Amino acid sequence: MEFELSEEQRAFKDVAAAFAAEHIAPHAAEWDEHNIFPRDVLVKAAELGFGGLYVREDVGGSGLTRLDAAIIFEELAKACPSTAAFLSIHNMAAWMIDHFGAEDLRQRLLPKLTTMETIASYCLTEPSAGSDAASLRTKAVKAGNATYLVTGGKAFISGGGASDLYVTMVRTGSEGASGISCLAIDKETPGLSFGAQEKKLGWHSQPTSAVLFDAAAVPAENLIGNEGQGFAIAMAGLDGGRLNIGACSLGAAQACLDKAITYLNDRKQFGKPLAEFQALQFRIADMATELEAARLLLHKAAVKVTDKAPDATLYAAMAKRKATDVGFTVVNEALQLHGGYGYLRDFGIERYLRDVRVHQILEGTNEIMRLVISRKLLKG
Repeated sequence: MEFELSEEQRAFKDVAAAFAAEHIAPHAAEWDEHNIFPRDVLVKAAELGFGGLYVREDVGGSGLTRLDAAIIFEELAKACPSTAAFLSIHNMAAWMIDHFGAEDLRQRLLPKLTTMETIASYCLTEPSAGSDAASLRTKAVKAGNATYLVTGGKAFISGGGASDLYVTMVRTGSEGASGISCLAIDKETPGLSFGAQEKKLGWHSQPTSAVLFDAAAVPAENLIGNEGQGFAIAMAGLDGGRLNIGACSLGAAQACLDKAITYLNDRKQFGKPLAEFQALQFRIADMATELEAARLLLHKAAVKVTDKAPDATLYAAMAKRKATDVGFTVVNEALQLHGGYGYLRDFGIERYLRDVRVHQILEGTNEIMRLVISRKLLKG
């Protein structure tokens, strides 16, 4: 087992870190303060291949592994977890089209997705179908052979109103998972509209809204995969999405740990640096140890997802649960170590805290991750 990054992976890490330092970090606080969606920066990221990290190269993708992507997302999230997480969602949607879409659909949509001329969102959650995704109600009824009429609504959609393409899970058949299909729906589709922008605790650099369908006419050629395959597509996408959001948590936590170490060395109380107090030394030690353990688990899960290992879903769920819980705890601890200064916007940690809190909820709540893990284990 190889624990060190390859020379190529170190290069990916360095490129992502440099991009984050130049194009994201200087602006992240402003994006957060004013709810700015940095589309121009996303396009710049796509110029480095970040718009289709694990999309095949024939349509402009980078053809990287899930581990490569996790390394990149961690570096980007050190500057802004919200922006990195949105890029992760776009990549997940693009991968679904690349992996499951017919060849003509791939060739038609992916070249613009990989350059982020077209930005994609992922639509699964509904007001009454969150953790129980198989109970979704948004319907797509065939009107002749060429069109689906889609009616219903999706909730909490990152990029809602700003994205150009919505990879959407719809019901084309009977109740349950087997009746779900997947459609790529253009923003300009008649009958598609958006709810008001949600006012959120964090993730302010990406818009979030409901996506609403009122007999929206979608070309049948925009079906991704086959009818009835949608739930399997959604779950396959979430394996990778869970890795990515875990990586974003690790990046935020590492950035805050680094800030805390600097602060403890600089700040003096009772005549000596805080770094000389054993109680605080122990807290730093625990934060770093937990963070490294979570990173190793996530990297192992990423290799399994790339290799399509039989236990890939199990490990993706374990890694997501561990990385997002540890990520939030480390950020929270870093804020505490800063004392009152940690609560101020000037030090930046409160922004990371607000951003990473949702990572324990999305891509499957961590309670659902425990269900996934236990069921996989108990089935043997």
